[in-house]
Amino acid sequence: MADNSLLTRLDGIESRFEEVSTLITDPAVIQDMKRYVRLTKEYKDLEKLTGVTRRYRTLLGNIDEAREVLAAESDSELRQMAKDELDEATEAIPALEEEIKLLLVPADPEDSKNVVLEIRGGTGGDEAAIFAGDLFKMYSKYCESKGWNVAVTSFSEGAAGGYKEIVVSVTGENVYGTMKYESGVHRVQRVPATETQGRVHTSAATVAVLPEAEAFDVEINEGEIKWDTFRSGGAGGQNVNKVESGVRLRYMWRNPNTGETEEILIECTETRDQPKNKERALSRLRTFIYDKEHQKYIDDIASRRKTMVSTGDRSAKIRTYNYPQGRITDHRINYTIYNLQAFMDGDIQDVIDQLTIAENAEKLKAAEL
Repeated sequence: MADNSLLTRLDGIESRFEEVSTLITDPAVIQDMKRYVRLTKEYKDLEKLTGVTRRYRTLLGNIDEAREVLAAESDSELRQMAKDELDEATEAIPALEEEIKLLLVPADPEDSKNVVLEIRGGTGGDEAAIFAGDLFKMYSKYCESKGWNVAVTSFSEGAAGGYKEIVVSVTGENVYGTMKYESGVHRVQRVPATETQGRVHTSAATVAVLPEAEAFDVEINEGEIKWDTFRSGGAGGQNVNKVESGVRLRYMWRNPNTGETEEILIECTETRDQPKNKERALSRLRTFIYDKEHQKYIDDIASRRKTMVSTGDRSAKIRTYNYPQGRITDHRINYTIYNLQAFMDGDIQDVIDQLTIAENAEKLKAAEL
């Protein structure tokens, strides 16, 4: 019953787990924040894999013992107990092996990160902005169902409603690992509210899901950042912000992948507290640079798994929302469902689960497991 190739891959897992357990308590390691964070993530992954590995070895041992009893024992009661043990362990083995195989595939180091979610109206004018607003509501409701926190960083409203652009930060557990599949072009087919003759229009919005960078992920010379402040917009009357709480940063950054220098401009009016807005603008700057610097890494993954559902190509059309037919189709896995209203109300987990299954299957194939 033992899968020898799988057992071979599991050799050394427990000893490495013990080694990492010791390292994360070493004061020298704790002082090296980058190394400490990397090791604590490895510890968390190894802890789960070690637990499953021990269960697997126990089941294999139970199978061997049960077979020995059946081969040597004549007592009917003992034989029945051994047979029950053998059947139970044999039935549990396949699911456990699949779980181990998935755990052996290296996890994306970005998966545990929070995200910066950017939604922009694309082709389609006013209707595209309205659709971008609909996507924002959809993701907000989904994040609420997951217990994640959503905070709007900046936005530009459309003339007929919705948003030309809206940027939000999403914080919680395994946010990027779940939301990364949403990056790409989302296409909508429906009769716009602005259409007088009842014709179906096709519009689009782009979604970018960026892993939020932490302070030690990128190097920024804060002394070279140029800061401006301005008054945030208000609703008028007593609600007008009379202090310059909005912040704008400008930073000249050299892309190490291309050697080119570009100016990064970021505005933040998220709160009425200027220091908090500065902190969040700086966080967005780190995330922007981190995303750019890791594009080569993302492109490399995409080139090695050309059918991978979460590639770095944010210009790819990934999903169509067809209102006349009440249909949503995800083009990456050719998956169609007919619950559009519930989907737009944030019930998107089923599609994310299907995308996760598809990606895991590709990872297992690539790892020859």
